[in-house]
Amino acid sequence: MQSDSGAGSSGQSGGAAGAALDGLRMAAGTLTAVPVRAERVDREVAGWAMRWAPLIGAGLGAAGGLLVLVTLFVGVAPPLAAALAVGLIAVLTRGLHLDGLADLADGLGSGKPADAALQIMKRSDIGPFGVITLVLVLLIQVTALAQVSAAGLFAGAAALVAAAAAGRLAITLACTPTVPSARPDGLGAHVAGTVPHAAAAASAVGTLLLASLFGAVHSLGAALALPFAAALGAAASLPLLLHARRRLGGITGDVLGALCETSATVALVAAAIAL
Repeated sequence: MQSDSGAGSSGQSGGAAGAALDGLRMAAGTLTAVPVRAERVDREVAGWAMRWAPLIGAGLGAAGGLLVLVTLFVGVAPPLAAALAVGLIAVLTRGLHLDGLADLADGLGSGKPADAALQIMKRSDIGPFGVITLVLVLLIQVTALAQVSAAGLFAGAAALVAAAAAGRLAITLACTPTVPSARPDGLGAHVAGTVPHAAAAASAVGTLLLASLFGAVHSLGAALALPFAAALGAAASLPLLLHARRRLGGITGDVLGALCETSATVALVAAAIAL
């Protein structure tokens, strides 16, 4: 009996580890342009993918941060370095989250009922609300990152890691059991409610620790300020999430993308103010 019990525990542990690894693959393949496939895709794996989202964000931020470091080191001005880094992250994500932001802006900006707004969001074109929102958000991101980058060689890179992780933390928080899907199909339906509250809290703690760790590369002040900036960014996505839930009935892939960009933008602005 003891042997059978031990074997069962080992199999269950292996299954959980496999789901976590497949979740990491799914997170990378879903949130980036990296062609990664998970061997298994179900709601358990989707839940793990959404838990891993902040780590994927930190990796994207690190890639953009490295570009900031290199360009500043060779004498590029901070505004151009910031624009190149933000552009790199857009390329590495296929513009997925920016597209979601534009689509949500068009859907909510239309003022139409949920069904009609969701149909607008599914269109491939971008309307005036989406264009204006994209221009403003990208302008704010580049300007904030440029200001932080002017504070020191490693400041901008650290802030970008914190902001990118905070943006994906907003996705994690939106996938807790209290938030339904707005549609019966699509990415929102696949990931809605898959992240337990305790797991979301663990992801939040991990995000703040990552922000502090990267901030410490610049200074002690950044090690304290960047976790605050990341937390503020993630918190700033919650009003938008509540509004989307009220207007649309829950989350969609576009809503998740919009939450990500909103959180990352606020985190960058907070970092610019703090540093």
